[in-house]
Amino acid sequence: MKKILITGGAGFIGSHVVRRFVQNYPDYQIVNLDKLTYAGNLANLTDIENAPNYRFVKEDITDAVAMSDLFGKENFDAVIHLAAESHVDRSITDPTAFVMTNVIGTVNLLNAAREHWKGEYDQKRFYHVSTDEVYGALGEEGMFTETTAYDPHSPYSASKASSDHFVRAYHDTYGMDCVISNCSNNYGSHHFPEKLIPLAINNIKNNKPVPVYGKGENVRDWLWVEDHARAIDVIFHQSKTGDTYNIGGHNEWKNIDLIHLLCEIMDEKLGREKGESAKLITYVTDRAGHDLRYAIDSTKLQNQLAWVPSLQFEEGLAKTVDWYLQNEAWLNNVTSGNYQSYYDKQYSEK
Repeated sequence: MKKILITGGAGFIGSHVVRRFVQNYPDYQIVNLDKLTYAGNLANLTDIENAPNYRFVKEDITDAVAMSDLFGKENFDAVIHLAAESHVDRSITDPTAFVMTNVIGTVNLLNAAREHWKGEYDQKRFYHVSTDEVYGALGEEGMFTETTAYDPHSPYSASKASSDHFVRAYHDTYGMDCVISNCSNNYGSHHFPEKLIPLAINNIKNNKPVPVYGKGENVRDWLWVEDHARAIDVIFHQSKTGDTYNIGGHNEWKNIDLIHLLCEIMDEKLGREKGESAKLITYVTDRAGHDLRYAIDSTKLQNQLAWVPSLQFEEGLAKTVDWYLQNEAWLNNVTSGNYQSYYDKQYSEK
């Protein structure tokens, strides 16, 4: 029996990974560690919270003593590390919080694993989940590969790049079995509505302005979150030690084109006249250091581990809209309280 620590498991991507492992591997014991910040929500996991092979622990990865104690008590066989501050806008406002969680927190976990695994790494694994933003920005052509040089442009991407380097250093220096994956933008259910797609869905539903940075020309590659969870599953079980994989959806969209598609879907789902939701689009001052284009080449993952995306973007986006419209209580709960003051500050017309 394996005991796996999944950090950040109450968050957007983490909750999908936790659910997949709990349901697909009943012989594994899954321990979900989350600090439960604004983006961590145990309501994301109500369907598996009573599963016999699942347990939740509320802790902060920036607490080195707590991490060491937890590893000593639980004797984990593996770590899948997703806990992170992840919103670029917030990193511009408060870079230090991103250093503490994404860099110091990752090093604390690595140190706890090294201390308690005591060099016996043949049956242990540390899997670090990262982002394509560590690579910087692309022009109109080209794609990020696993050998693309790091060139982070925001405090968020700089903190994730640093954590990647520490994971590789622990593999090279101590022989720890470490793997890393770098993913493109995720979309799907249970996504906190500070990111583009859930924010737009929520605003369109409530007839509020839909903020679009600059002219909406920025291009992103979109990955359905359940495909990402499936890729993490495959990489965790099948990759070689020290390896890195890029995970992408082969779905490049300009932000403004994505928003127009989303408006069309929402008009249909809400029974509105065609073009009604598009009237809500509002252009706001562009983000500082806003990278123009990201695009992931996931050929290595497809060729070596036989993973491919399962959904076309239009189908995945429609499924995502359906989930938010059918889970209004979840959406209302996460957008109460401090969310509104943050939203007003971040997306007011300037």
